[in-house]
Amino acid sequence: MLLEIKDLSVEVEGKEVLHNINLEIDHGETHILFGKNGSGKTSLLMAIMGISGYKITKGSIFFKGVDITHLPINERAKMGIGMSFQRPPTISGVKTRDLIEKINNNGKSTEDIAESLDVAEFLDRDINLGFSGGEIKKSELLQLVAQNSDLILLDEPESGVDLENIKVIGNVIKNLLQKHLRRQRVRAGLVITHTGLILNYLEADRGHMLLDGGIRCEGNPREMFEAIRNFGYEECARCQR
Repeated sequence: MLLEIKDLSVEVEGKEVLHNINLEIDHGETHILFGKNGSGKTSLLMAIMGISGYKITKGSIFFKGVDITHLPINERAKMGIGMSFQRPPTISGVKTRDLIEKINNNGKSTEDIAESLDVAEFLDRDINLGFSGGEIKKSELLQLVAQNSDLILLDEPESGVDLENIKVIGNVIKNLLQKHLRRQRVRAGLVITHTGLILNYLEADRGHMLLDGGIRCEGNPREMFEAIRNFGYEECARCQR
């Protein structure tokens, strides 16, 4: 199993935001995370990535069979975990090129990676400075492609993106998660979505619904999204149980 989360509870500023989370993602699988605003979805991704401020009070996180529960974020990144943030910071004075060259584990040059994503013009701009919503998402994906991580965490990749750019971003994510491969696929993903638009471009293996800090139900992601859209989160959770 690539990622195993066992009985995980997490606090933020003294308040427990995740309770007894159990989740497994195998090599090559893509999982979708549904839930209301404030249900704990982003907190789960932050805890997996090891972002400071998300205190694990109980349980464990295993990645590639190694207990990473208390590893710092840089060690998790080196092991092969990458994340695209919903609201990444603007870093004035640091060029996108400098960041990509530092994290590049792709085997291709920075220029080749950027050109393959049609974002070569980003390289000599400060990171996210003056970027539109769509450009920020593309910049985040540029970083993930360069990292060449084994587990990709995506926090609402369609948020703030117009319909024209969502198609481009969806196709990049599809390739990033190796959906063009049928048997040799090894890269895995955990994707948060509110709109469900990403499901138009991404075949996912399993869905999970987070409510009030706990996983309330699991199942086929497309069926779950249809139930949520038609009946709401609470009714969907009751039905699934």
